[in-house]
Amino acid sequence: MEMLKKFVLGIMALTITAVMVAAPGIAQAQKVTIRVQSVIPSKADEVTMLKEFAKDVLDLTNGEVIIEVLPAGAVVGVKETLDAVDKGLIEAGFAWTHYWSGKHPAAMLFGSPVAGAGVGIDNIAFLSWFLYAGGKELYDDLWDEMGVNIKGFMLQPVGPEALGWFKEPINSMDDFRKYRFRTPPGIPGQTYKDIGVASVAMGGGDILPALEKGVIDAAEWCCPKPDLVFGFYKVLKYYYLQGLHQVVVNADIYFNGDVFKKLTPQQQKAIEVAANASLMKSLAYRIYENGKALKVLTEEKGVILKDTPADYFPQYMAAAKASLEKNSANNAFFKKVWDSQKAFAEIAVPFWAGAQTSNAKLGMAFANRNKK
Repeated sequence: MEMLKKFVLGIMALTITAVMVAAPGIAQAQKVTIRVQSVIPSKADEVTMLKEFAKDVLDLTNGEVIIEVLPAGAVVGVKETLDAVDKGLIEAGFAWTHYWSGKHPAAMLFGSPVAGAGVGIDNIAFLSWFLYAGGKELYDDLWDEMGVNIKGFMLQPVGPEALGWFKEPINSMDDFRKYRFRTPPGIPGQTYKDIGVASVAMGGGDILPALEKGVIDAAEWCCPKPDLVFGFYKVLKYYYLQGLHQVVVNADIYFNGDVFKKLTPQQQKAIEVAANASLMKSLAYRIYENGKALKVLTEEKGVILKDTPADYFPQYMAAAKASLEKNSANNAFFKKVWDSQKAFAEIAVPFWAGAQTSNAKLGMAFANRNKK
């Protein structure tokens, strides 16, 4: 009996020792550093919010998942970002999914559905489609359609984006067509070409130098805060807020599929939860920051705020609709995604548009009173 007792105690001691030796190794194995290269400079608001997402992931995983944000061009060129993630040269990338429209036209329907997908979907309604009406599942399918090893998460909705910046007032589309105009890549930019605007696609960091050198003479980027940060007011003074090309815009993070699969289920869930939180945080952050920036632009930087010419809206909408229909006819997956958005819009947009009319009238009543 005494021998049995000694044997059991010996086994217990060995087990405790093994656990104590193994524990540090297990803890170490759970830690992972993920480098995410952005497509825009570090000073951009989008990078600020990306770092906040990274901090949430770090906290939710008790320090196990470290997301290190790299600036544009740190490892590969901006245009090579998605390919670099696919091949594992970097663990993750940060961009707008419509940047990859050259790989698949349906990328635009997730990153920048032109003119609200042609069916009245705004930036908030888009999140409803994405989270609760099948959009997220189609988004996951997009990467297989592209043939890339990617796991993506939508992080930062914004919109509607401003029409843009001009040297002189534009009172009609005839005035607009006089300018070489920076636009986003893909269908939103192509739609400008379709209505006779000399559209030039380029990355955000290239816009101000191109304006200064005369490569382009008008531009759009985003909204008052990012536009203020990029310094477009230094060259152009006429600013138009109402635009249709990017009523909805979403910046996303792309993980290499193998890197993501190696994370524990709890770590993967933490990233999903942090991404969903980022959707709301981004909307809230943008409203206040854009409001402050517009005040600085108009009161301190000499920017003149103007209303977009009325003939812009029917011309751009008609061209956007034609482009959406053409791509839908030519690509089965594009059609599947657009059909999903149209089905959602049939149900949700009449309600949401009516509700938003109340919100807009409430806000304009206050804004107009402040002007007096």
